[in-house]
Amino acid sequence: MSLQVSHLHKIYGTRVVVEDLSFSMDDSGVYALLGTNGAGKTTSIRMMLGMLAKDGGEVLWNGKPLTTGSCNIGYLAEERGLYPKYGLMDQLLYFASLRGVGREEAKKRIRSLAERLEVEEYLYPNQQPALPENGSKPAVRIKREKPKLADQLSKGNQQKIQFMASLLSDPELIILDEPLSGLDPVNTDLIRDVIREEIARGKYLIMSSHQMPTVEEFCTEITILNRSKAILQGNLNEIKKSYGRVNLHLKCERDASALIRASGAEITGEKEYEYQIKVKGERQANELLSSLIGAGVSVITFDLREPSLHEIFVEKVGEANDALED
Repeated sequence: MSLQVSHLHKIYGTRVVVEDLSFSMDDSGVYALLGTNGAGKTTSIRMMLGMLAKDGGEVLWNGKPLTTGSCNIGYLAEERGLYPKYGLMDQLLYFASLRGVGREEAKKRIRSLAERLEVEEYLYPNQQPALPENGSKPAVRIKREKPKLADQLSKGNQQKIQFMASLLSDPELIILDEPLSGLDPVNTDLIRDVIREEIARGKYLIMSSHQMPTVEEFCTEITILNRSKAILQGNLNEIKKSYGRVNLHLKCERDASALIRASGAEITGEKEYEYQIKVKGERQANELLSSLIGAGVSVITFDLREPSLHEIFVEKVGEANDALED
């Protein structure tokens, strides 16, 4: 299986919102679409899904136009898409039926996902208490609660229900637009665990997210968009290697700023004898370490690394904006 996105283009009036976007997935895994707000990520996703007309380009799945007929697609939109006044179970069963999943099979999948994402209390009424061993009825009758409606859920729990809906058809291609937005750390981990399982099952995932650590965890290939254009594309590991190990985290027991500046390195962040430093390479970093030791400065942390995706993102967007302003 393969996904090929070629020369996608979208114009609103005189404003270009997506300009000549191309990328491909020849193997299962996770592809990230990153960008500033308004860069064209969601517009690109909607064109891929046929929700929005393209002004140019094509999207192919196994060499044929990508449609819900040619590919089993699961989609989690950034916007909330639940009907506020309808029962959650009814909605999930309806969404499953639209993708050809039978009612009994849908119920099994809903139960499994509800347990994984810890939303059972919102989907199933409380059961009557079990009878005592002597067979007598309980003294107090507990009232059965109705399953919750969508507008009774928090933003985070609505997000989990929509995530469930995107997986009910067991899709081949899963498109997640900001899947972790609005979630606390506990619920973020629940969804991340399910995403890991889908990756292990050989699914194709496209993820749009502002959470760079999550992108680094899951994605092997990326495109960074800025003002409608792709400004960086490729394998994430190769991109990071191309920068070299130029970021140094240094922590000392006393002030080392004068020695750092004397070495020619740049301090980019500083807090209580802890420094984020930009160096030209390993040689400069090692020379700095030698000078610190020679001056009797106790070094607690000396961590030389490649730049993070967050740092690369900020740098590339800044360079692109500076070029436009020149």
